[in-house]
Amino acid sequence: MSLRLNDTAPDFTAETTQGTIHFHDWIDNGWAVLFSHPKDFTPVCTTELGYMAGLTEEFAKRNCKIIGLSVDPVTSHSKWAEDIQETQGHAVTYPMIGDPQLKIAKLYDMLPADAGDTSEGRTSANNATVRTVFVIGPDKKIKLMLVYPMNTGRNFNEVLRVLDSMQLTASHKVATPANWNPGDDVIITSAVSNEEASKVYPGGWRSPKPYIRIVPQPK
Repeated sequence: MSLRLNDTAPDFTAETTQGTIHFHDWIDNGWAVLFSHPKDFTPVCTTELGYMAGLTEEFAKRNCKIIGLSVDPVTSHSKWAEDIQETQGHAVTYPMIGDPQLKIAKLYDMLPADAGDTSEGRTSANNATVRTVFVIGPDKKIKLMLVYPMNTGRNFNEVLRVLDSMQLTASHKVATPANWNPGDDVIITSAVSNEEASKVYPGGWRSPKPYIRIVPQPK
């Protein structure tokens, strides 16, 4: 069954480079980014893991943990982490899940049920669909899914931007427009009446159309 936004992120127990985790317990009361990879020692994924390592503090500021997944064993991940630090300049301090039996890749609908039960002999080409970013909220619901082709590196600055938007809109009755960045104007959601909006925004709003009400980003 396909996963959709606002589905509960499937829970699992797995071995990682930082020991055994129980996924929902590991998320705790914060946010989490789970991003997957089709194979260790692949060039694009090496740059991605290194870039995310450089963003660890930015995600931590947002109460968001990072966890990587690759279908290879944890022992392979540990060796790969050395290459990542050497070539990308950042040590991977977040856990990397080993999925050599493809259980989590299947659980998250990244590989079909008939894909077999071992990563041995598989290549990045036949694991190409294991290239998804999941952002999971404190309620353990999937808030974002991004699926990338194998030869296109992921934009993790965009993941940060969307996380900022989701955290803002979770605490205020606003939405963020196209290409929004933190500090830009936002839109009052249609669920808020003009009467209610006038209490929150006594200075009013810009309204190029009655259904578009633009205000400064709430503090």
